[in-house]
Formats: sequence, structure tokens, C-alpha cells
Amino acid sequence: MTRTDGFRGVFALGGAVLPLYSFLARLPAALCPIGTLLLINERDGIGDAGAVAAALWLGQALGGPVIGRLADRRGHRGVLLAACWANAVVLLALVAAVLGGLPLGARMVLAVAAGLTVPQVGPLARARWARLAGADKKLLGSALSFDTTLDEVGFMVGPALAGILAVAVHPASGLLLAAALILVFGTLFALHPTAPGPATAMGVRTDVRLWSPGLGLLFAMAVLQGAAWSGANTGVNALAKSLGEGGAAGPVWAAMAVTSSVAGFVTVARPGAADLTVRLRRTIAAQAALTLPLPAVTGLWGATFAVAGIGLAVAPHLIALFGLVERAGPAERMGEAMTVVGSGLLLGEGLAALAAGPLAAAYGYRAAFAVSCAAAAGSAVLAVVAVARVRFGSPAPAVVVTKTAAPPSPSPAPRAS
Repeated sequence: MTRTDGFRGVFALGGAVLPLYSFLARLPAALCPIGTLLLINERDGIGDAGAVAAALWLGQALGGPVIGRLADRRGHRGVLLAACWANAVVLLALVAAVLGGLPLGARMVLAVAAGLTVPQVGPLARARWARLAGADKKLLGSALSFDTTLDEVGFMVGPALAGILAVAVHPASGLLLAAALILVFGTLFALHPTAPGPATAMGVRTDVRLWSPGLGLLFAMAVLQGAAWSGANTGVNALAKSLGEGGAAGPVWAAMAVTSSVAGFVTVARPGAADLTVRLRRTIAAQAALTLPLPAVTGLWGATFAVAGIGLAVAPHLIALFGLVERAGPAERMGEAMTVVGSGLLLGEGLAALAAGPLAAAYGYRAAFAVSCAAAAGSAVLAVVAVARVRFGSPAPAVVVTKTAAPPSPSPAPRAS
């Protein structure tokens, strides 16, 4: 009997180019925050850089669920194409505003616009995997694990690439590359044959309730997770700037994604038998413990080893988190459910950046690291106290009075060759 889980099953499910397109189309999500921090930190300091990066994250947190809902209702192709082109244009405008010396307020408005138009490739790719896998939960687990690991690889390549380009070419290079990638590979991802069409054309209901206690808990944990990342990221940038090596922040931060990617690929190959709720509690507790050494860091090598240690728990934690999103969110609105929790990560990053940037400017990089430790500890407490008490199942459909029969359930999507 042919084994259908693991890497072979995932590539057979969506075809070889789907992971490639989705990886390169989501790479701007890793390039833009660090590229923004590097560009503005170099010109105006960590305070302004944190404020603009926070605006970018908050814009994406607000726009993500809207794009996810539109993609569920109207199909992926048109929504993604519009978002990709709008996002590229706004990123170019943001670069021009920074280089032209426009006031902080104008740059923050453009950063919000850049966030609002982010195409949400990662969450929508996970929604595609859920649709393609159908009832095969083992294969779905492998696909979601693999896709989450792609995010981690992106956050390894993105910061390192932004840092290298900032030093070797120009601090704005990361944002310019992001605009080019989203135009080319975002378009290819949008046009891939696996893209779902409009809900009405597929006979899919859109009147089911999105929120449930399980999805609400996962959203809250995502906010705290994002805050933990943002505090650590801001601290690394502030430390590098204080040592006169601002461009080193990207490679240092990439150390987390290296170890996280390795842990993610191991999880895909050997997922283990533990339930996702158990894995979620274990991995977030491990991450909180691994975050504790951050405030003791005194140099770039120490920061590199510290964030690399944290990375060992990141991908396994996110794999469990998004695996539970697939259980808690309704299948008819899976794109929106994935983007909602993804937006929780970004909301946490933005809120923490608003706090960590000024704190680092006033009290030094350790203040930003303290924000990271507090958020990771809060997420661990929430996981231990609440996860075992919540049922992660799809919410019941909303009651709708209609004179016509409900449309038939959609048949499983054909697998791409």
C-alpha cells in the first residue's frame, strides 16, 4: 500500500510547483518587516523604525481577514491578483517616501496601506492544502506541517537576504525585492490550477459561523506569539545598532529560522503520536523557557545562540497551532480562519513593536527582550490553563431562513498533477 503522508504525499497532492510559488510569493512577508526596520533604523533610529514597522504589521492584521473572506467568497485568483499588484505599488511608494524624507506620519500611512494589501499567501496556501487533502487527516497534517515549515524557511532566508542586501547594495533593497517577488510569484500562485473559484460557483455555503471558543483561544495565543517575536526582533536590531553593526541584525535573526526550519522538517517526517493539543502545550512551554536567556545577552554571538535556541520550538508550536485552526475553523471559511489567526500573529508583532521600539530607544535592547519574555510566558500560561478545556471543533452553521434548498456540499477537489 502506498504511503500517502510525509513529503511524497504532500508533493503528490498539490504538484511540485505549488510549494515553490507559495514560498517565493510569501517571502516578502519576511523581507518587509526586517527591510523596513533596516532602512529606517539606518536613517532615523530604532524609535521611528519600530513605529513604521508596527504600522505595517497592524495594517496586515486588519487587512488579512478581509482578504481571506473575499478569497473564500469570490475565489483566490481575482482577489490575490488585485492584492499583489496593489501591494507592490504601495511598497514602492513607501520606499520613495522614506528616501524622500517625508514626515513620520506619511510613512506610517503608507506602511498601513502596505500591510492592508499583503496578499496573505501563507494562510491561503494552508486553506488550499485543507481543501486538497479532503478527509485524509494524516495527509492534511503533513501538508500543514510542511507549509508552516516553508514559512520558517522564508523567515530564515528573508532576514538574512535583507541584511546582506542592506550592506552590499542599499538599505532599501529588501523592500524593492519584496515588491518584485510579490508581482511575479504572487501572480503565479494566484493563477495556479489549485486556486478555488467563487463560493457560489462551487456550491459552497458562506453563512456558517466563523468564531468559536477554540478559534478565539488560538487567536489570543497567536497575538502573544507575535509579541514574543517582535520584542526579540526589536531587541536584536537595537543591540546590533548599539554595536555599530546594524546590518548584522538580519543574519542574527535568521538563526532562529534555521533551527525552526530544521525542527519543522523533522516534524513533517516524524510527526509523532501525541494529540495536537498536547503538542501545543509542550512546544509553547519549551519556547517560553528558551526565551528566558535573552535579557542576559551582551553581544551578537550571544544573541545568535539565544534566538537559535528559541527556534527549536517555534515551528513545532506553529504546526500544532495551525493544525488546530483547521479543526476549529469551518471548512467553508477556512481561508478566513487561517488569515484571522495569521493576523493575530501580526497584531501581536505590531503592538509589541509599538512598545518595544520606544523602550529600546529609552532603556536599551534588554527592555525589548523583556517584552518578548513576558509575551512568551503569557502564551505558555494561557496554553496550560485553557487549551485542555476547549473543544476544537468546527462551529455550527448559522441559522438562515430561506425558501430554497441549501446548495449541495462541494465534492473533494481533484489533486493537481
